[in-house]
Amino acid sequence: MTATPIPIDDFSLWLSSFGQPTVLLELAILAGCGLLAWGLVALLRRVFSPDESHSIWFGHGLVDGVLFPTLLLGLGFAARTLWATSHPVHLLRIAIPVLLALVVIRVGVKVLQVAFHQAAWLRPIERTISWLAWLTMVLWVSGLLPVLLNELDQIHWKIGGSKLSVRTLIEGVLTACAVLLLTLWISAAIESRLLRATSGSELSLRKAASNATRALLMFVGLMVALTSVGIDLSALSVLGGAVGVGIGFGLQKLAANYVSGFVILTERSMRIGDIVRVDNFEGRITDIRARFTVIRSASGRESIVPNEILITNRVENLSLTDPRVSQSTVISVAYDSDIDQVAALLVEAAAAQPRVLQDPAPLASLSAFGADGLEFTLGYWIADPEAGTLGLKSDINRAILAAFRAQGIDIPFPQRVLHVTGAQPASPVPAAPSNARA
Repeated sequence: MTATPIPIDDFSLWLSSFGQPTVLLELAILAGCGLLAWGLVALLRRVFSPDESHSIWFGHGLVDGVLFPTLLLGLGFAARTLWATSHPVHLLRIAIPVLLALVVIRVGVKVLQVAFHQAAWLRPIERTISWLAWLTMVLWVSGLLPVLLNELDQIHWKIGGSKLSVRTLIEGVLTACAVLLLTLWISAAIESRLLRATSGSELSLRKAASNATRALLMFVGLMVALTSVGIDLSALSVLGGAVGVGIGFGLQKLAANYVSGFVILTERSMRIGDIVRVDNFEGRITDIRARFTVIRSASGRESIVPNEILITNRVENLSLTDPRVSQSTVISVAYDSDIDQVAALLVEAAAAQPRVLQDPAPLASLSAFGADGLEFTLGYWIADPEAGTLGLKSDINRAILAAFRAQGIDIPFPQRVLHVTGAQPASPVPAAPSNARA
């Protein structure tokens, strides 16, 4: 897929070539290739119907993924080859580098978006890839790329027994970036396949396999990238020993968090979706990373807990073996109330809520003889505590209050009786003498 560059000195001839009558035919051929590529992408998307919104191949639409420019590049190259057998090539010669730059940009941007979505540094990297791809395309088409590479090859130096130049260094860095992008693409595809089932007890195990696979592929990709740059991997043995010493002393907490993360995921003592309480913070586990775990409370607050804390400290898992959670509310009624009627109304108010489980059924018990009245405790079970408990408790209390008012059951105010002992009764105040005149 090499294009014969037009010398920069003959720029007028390069512009005049677009005035040839065959350029319109080449433009029509290129448009036909675009329509054919669009139809193939639409057909493939209908066949495979990817459900994920961040698809590398298809993107959000038909033309914003990697597949469309790749098919267009292949069709354009085939059309240019066939056209060159009987006609001079003008427009198609320029279209191939442009399409190749578009493919490079789409691959780099889409893979990074899937692998590191919502990262703050993602936008500058995407713009850098775009500018480098378009700059390389312009240098290639104008014929300056071989000249620039030759000049960069002249700037060289010797390190040990190896001879390095700016050109070989740039080519090695580009090769390393390509290998890492390919590694990220493969790991993203494996992770999407493993995490396709977003529910069930196997989700944590799938997450552990996904994290391990990505780490392994990134390590292999890094080794291949370093080899392509020309770095002798045997020299990394000393570096590996130094890194081991650093982990043993300075990075022991970080290493402990990573090891704890894999232990949690493999043992499945805590899984995504479990309701846990850590350091008086209660919420649902929304994500388990290699270093930390994200816990979201019912109020919307999120706590980032290092995995080592979840291993070494006491953690209450409210849904480890059973996702059902017990809730209760306490109500006081007057001493002269009908106990059986109060219990029946309490049970009826709880059972009327659709989120309250019928098995085990709600239970109302006379729990205490309070200072102001009889205290009843209404207990009930729910299976979806992640949906919130305060709203449900409020609905039950409102139903109880309405039922008590309808039946005339009194909820007593606080009452206090004051007894005074050891004090003499007050003597009556004598009446004032009458000064009435006879």
